Amino acid sequence: MDLFHQTTGDDAAPLAFRMRPRRLADYVGQQALVGPDKPLRRMAETGVVRSMILWGPPGTGKTTLAEILAAESGAHLEHLSAVMAGVKEIRAAVDRARAAQGQGQSTLLFLDEIHRLNKSQQDALLPHVESGLLTLIGATTENPSFEVNSALLSRARVHVLKALSETELVTVMRQALDDTERGLGHRRIAVDDGILGLLARAAAGDARRALGLLETACDFAEPAKGGGEILRREALEDVLGHQASAFDKQGDHFYDLLSAIHKSVRSSRPDAALLYIARFLQGGGDPLDVVRRLAAIASEDVGNADPRALPLVMAAWDAYLRLGDYEGQRAIAHAAIHLAVAPKSNAIDRAWKEAKAFVAAQPSLEVPTYLRNAPTKLMASLGHGQGYRYAHNEPEGYPAGSAHDCWPDELPHQRFYRPTTYGQEKRYGQLMAWREELDAQADGGTKP
Repeated sequence: MDLFHQTTGDDAAPLAFRMRPRRLADYVGQQALVGPDKPLRRMAETGVVRSMILWGPPGTGKTTLAEILAAESGAHLEHLSAVMAGVKEIRAAVDRARAAQGQGQSTLLFLDEIHRLNKSQQDALLPHVESGLLTLIGATTENPSFEVNSALLSRARVHVLKALSETELVTVMRQALDDTERGLGHRRIAVDDGILGLLARAAAGDARRALGLLETACDFAEPAKGGGEILRREALEDVLGHQASAFDKQGDHFYDLLSAIHKSVRSSRPDAALLYIARFLQGGGDPLDVVRRLAAIASEDVGNADPRALPLVMAAWDAYLRLGDYEGQRAIAHAAIHLAVAPKSNAIDRAWKEAKAFVAAQPSLEVPTYLRNAPTKLMASLGHGQGYRYAHNEPEGYPAGSAHDCWPDELPHQRFYRPTTYGQEKRYGQLMAWREELDAQADGGTKP
């Protein structure tokens, strides 16, 4: 029983609903799960279905797989949506499952958007899944390891569904064009593969969306001379003109794209960085999320190998806010290309992490007396500031010698910042080495 499905005549239903496969033979995609000898194929063939979580983007066939598994195993199917279902609805489904069990029939509970269930709702499911009264098939677009209780997750295997390829989406649309019973076959619409390819790319791996675009596009089909209809490429402008490749800004794809931007820049691949930035913005991402990530990259991955990197990102940030979105995006691209091409160093990142770890292990660390402030006579009488050497009054502008290394006397000296030999940081290393020589000379010829 589907508590939330509104029955409607097939002719009035959307094409994607009408074309939903009813058996695995008609199912397109996910061959790692439904191909020969693969786990879901074996479940369908044996009729023994185990609890599972289907994790994947929209339109990849999660609901369809649940319905096919229920049909081919002869199980009673309960379909709940976590958006609308609460503990009351779950208990009602459990009661119906007990009634089905009394008649010798097992029950599959398909729980759409399972990540939206709160802890108490998930806990209400647990004993019935554990006892075997319910075989759970949860569907989610979010990472179940973050969104599903560990107790429930341990009783269900996670199967990952992938976005359909362009070829697979074209196959799905061809099925709809050829099917005279549920699809558009009775209209005999001629569509070349190039047009279907454009629709597939706009659908971005989502079969439901591909069929929706096809159905809308076919509203613009023209009568053909020999009978039937023809869909011309020119008709797609109205269909695809406002189609955005949107993603959930709190979902995995959002963070995957930011990760891809970061790793492309770090890997010195400007073209890949621009590709993922463009995809992020096209999907509705905030350009400021990109520039914030670039600011982090400037210190974490470029650092002093190119000291201009961070100021350039800050300038791009300011330019975006001053110029507006259209021109401002170019400034962000400017900064991204600079960071990608620049020499790389993570010496700052390593130094900062080591410094924090060192301080965490030294809870009693105290500032040397000569570095302390002396705003009062009492503090001055305690020796605060005495012995401090003003660098600008020193030869070479550097107070040489280990006695003025600004390091706490009671702690062993530790080197945090170790410059690389890349870009400007090579010069930093040379300067530090020269100052170490000055220290050695001031200490009588022995390096500290």
